[in-house]
Amino acid sequence: MTKDRSSVFLFIDEDVKPLAELQTPIVFDFDTSKLTDGDHVLKIVSKSPTGREGIRKINFTVKNGPSISVEGLQDDDIVDGILPLMINAYDKGNQKSFVIEGSETPQTVPVWMWIIIILIAGWGAYYGITYFSGFPY
Repeated sequence: MTKDRSSVFLFIDEDVKPLAELQTPIVFDFDTSKLTDGDHVLKIVSKSPTGREGIRKINFTVKNGPSISVEGLQDDDIVDGILPLMINAYDKGNQKSFVIEGSETPQTVPVWMWIIIILIAGWGAYYGITYFSGFPY
């Protein structure tokens, strides 16, 4: 086994200063918490002991910031007048512990659910009235 190993340089986006310079093979913990949310490119440049270079680019998206939920407006909607919007933003919080405190994304009850509730309540009222009044018997 040869002692000559390839080295790799890791670059983020268009930075000229490498994020890390490592000897291969290596396991590297890539901390994305310092990157802004959005699309990024990880560029890996390898150099062999003979001086030859290889480049690989990996596109990825960072989403470390708080999630944003919007109800009442969707992409490419055609709207007019006044729109009631429900907007909620929540963060992952402390990733070492997880405690549920109610609904993270409160949403309104959809129309089809109201229809089902009204139908069941109407049937229950009809059944109760006919059962206790003796009608139709």
